[in-house]
Amino acid sequence: MMRTAAVPVLLAVLLAAGPLAAQSSPEADPLDKPLSDTTNTPQPASPGHEHESTPSTPDAAKSGRTAAPKDAYIYIGWPNDGEAVRGRFKVWFGLRNFGVAPAGVRKDNTGHHHLLVDTDLPPMDEPIPNNRNYIHFGKGQTETYLELPPGRHTLQLLMGDAEHIPHDPPILSKKITITVRPGGDSTRVSVR
Repeated sequence: MMRTAAVPVLLAVLLAAGPLAAQSSPEADPLDKPLSDTTNTPQPASPGHEHESTPSTPDAAKSGRTAAPKDAYIYIGWPNDGEAVRGRFKVWFGLRNFGVAPAGVRKDNTGHHHLLVDTDLPPMDEPIPNNRNYIHFGKGQTETYLELPPGRHTLQLLMGDAEHIPHDPPILSKKITITVRPGGDSTRVSVR
C-alpha cells in the first residue's frame, strides 16, 4: 500500500525537477574552481525566450522590469562585513521571501544571483554586465569560492531576472568590505 502511494509522489517530484535538472551538465562543478583574474570565466547571458514576462505591479509595468515582492531580502552570509581572509575563500548567499531559478527560467518571485566585486551598482533597467567585477550565477548557485589579491575589497549581491535585468524593486544586499591578507592558506583571520 505504502509503496503504491509513494510512486505518484516520487514521479511528481521528478517531473517537477525535470526542467531544472536539464540545466545541469556533467562537467566539473564550477564552484570548485577559484575565481581570479586568470581563472574566472564569466558565464554568458542566456538568450531570450519567445514569451514575455508580465509585470505584476504598477511600478514594474512602468519600468518594464520583472516585479519583485517588497519584502524580498538578500544578504551575504559569509564573509561578514569587516572580515579578513587569506587565499581562496567561500562566499555564500542568503535570500528570504524570494526564490532562485536559473537564468532563462521565468517563474514569479525568482531570479539568480550576481556578485559585484569592487564595483558599484549597474543601471537598473539594463542587463547586468558580465565580467570579472559582475559575476553571474546563472545556474542558480547560492555559493562560490573567490580568490582575490591582497587588500581591501567590496562585495555586494544583486538578483537578476531571467534576462539578467534587476527586478523592480531591485533586490540587493548591503555592500560589505573585506580584507584579503597575504598568504596562500585559507585560514580565517578575525578583525573584530
